[in-house]
Amino acid sequence: MMKRGFTIIESLVAISILLVAIAGAGSAIQTGLSSYIFSKDQIIAFYLAQEGFEQVRNYRDENVLNGRFWLAGAVPSVPYYVDATQNAFTLCPGTCPFIKQDQVSGAYGHNASWDITTIFRREIRLEQINDHEVAIYVTIHWNKGATARQFAARENIFNWQ
Repeated sequence: MMKRGFTIIESLVAISILLVAIAGAGSAIQTGLSSYIFSKDQIIAFYLAQEGFEQVRNYRDENVLNGRFWLAGAVPSVPYYVDATQNAFTLCPGTCPFIKQDQVSGAYGHNASWDITTIFRREIRLEQINDHEVAIYVTIHWNKGATARQFAARENIFNWQ
């Protein structure tokens, strides 16, 4: 009686089918991870933009409460970055600096002592609409590999004096 086994051709076909299945699953996992990372970056950019609006509102409120002009120190159409720890508009030198993150609290800002430099840069521009209204443009820039990404938002604030 003769024993029958797999031929080399049958083995190669089985290995090829197995490799195609593994490659397909690996590709699906890679696509899922890329989508997760992109979504995470978009969410962080959204919250950093929202924080930029809040910082400008706080700056306006501090000026009014201290008897200064509501936008004292801010020039329309010039890119700024604002840091909650400094409570001041700072002109961006060319491009705005990268935002840092505190490793302990997880807070974002421009504190020089924070050790984590993120991939995000926040640019804030003000555009005068009339004497009592200003449009705030906040743009968050970041790169993922060779791809430049950005999240932009606009909101109006008023002089509530």
